[in-house]
Amino acid sequence: MNKRVYGILGISSIMANWNADFTGYPKTTSSGDIFGSDKAFKYPMKKMWENSGEKVLYIKSMKLSQGKSGEVDLVPRSLKERYEYIFNEEDLKKNKDNKKVLTNLFSAIDVKNFGATFAEEGNNISITGAVQIGQGFNKYEDSYAEEQQILSPFRDASVKDNKKDQEEAKSSTLGTKIVSNEAHYFYPFTVNPLAYKEFVELGVTDGYTEEDYLKFKKAAISAATSFATNAKVGCENEFALFVETESDLYLPNLTQYIKFEKGEDKNAMTLTCDKLLNDLKERILNIEVYYNPYTTKIDVNIEGAKFYNIFTNEEV
Repeated sequence: MNKRVYGILGISSIMANWNADFTGYPKTTSSGDIFGSDKAFKYPMKKMWENSGEKVLYIKSMKLSQGKSGEVDLVPRSLKERYEYIFNEEDLKKNKDNKKVLTNLFSAIDVKNFGATFAEEGNNISITGAVQIGQGFNKYEDSYAEEQQILSPFRDASVKDNKKDQEEAKSSTLGTKIVSNEAHYFYPFTVNPLAYKEFVELGVTDGYTEEDYLKFKKAAISAATSFATNAKVGCENEFALFVETESDLYLPNLTQYIKFEKGEDKNAMTLTCDKLLNDLKERILNIEVYYNPYTTKIDVNIEGAKFYNIFTNEEV
């Protein structure tokens, strides 16, 4: 692939929690700005790839483990165990062929896109990903968190002390569910296929290809919508901008050029990077904008840009 790609990926969160901190509330900066980490965006992409049969290394998977006492526990695999599981390796410690390990790593779709830090015995490998996703900040000013009490369908059988405690246990709560009333996250991203130039020279990968990019692109515009966990129901892909350029053109973070406004019938997204992109049109190969036309209208004047329905992928 002989081009760079710059863009924006947008997520809507309606009565959902796109990325919680350790308190369960939507993640915020020290100044109170709501944001989502790059890990929150990458995880549903990895799940989508895994469900489609791709090799995904950096994702939680479980195994049954028998302890010394004979009890069988369900525990997460370590990185070494995950590597051995997906690459049918008997024991990574016995593998002294670093080239083979590197080749295996690059065959995992998440490593091929996002890179890897693989610090296992005898194999200390660092790969800077061709795809870099930044932090996604919420641009809807009226976002706030809501806390919902969840009742348990069962009494607490451990309460036996007195009648009062037993009465309370009959109507015990399972916990709370914390959501945002509404939030709209916008992530910057870049794709630099030259990131793997050194590894291509080592003969462990064919580099970042057009096929790799198309797999990333497909997941980037649909993974959040497809990922329907309890906390993520209500989170959807609602916007994506892909700016494909010459390989030696460098663009700034594009999320600084997008504005979101809540409307009565439809929300409005305004892209103010039109002058920047129009001035560079001779060095830009292609521009595509994906959005939800049922809830959103786009205000932009980028020459040659193509607009698509983010759900149907049909041009609008």
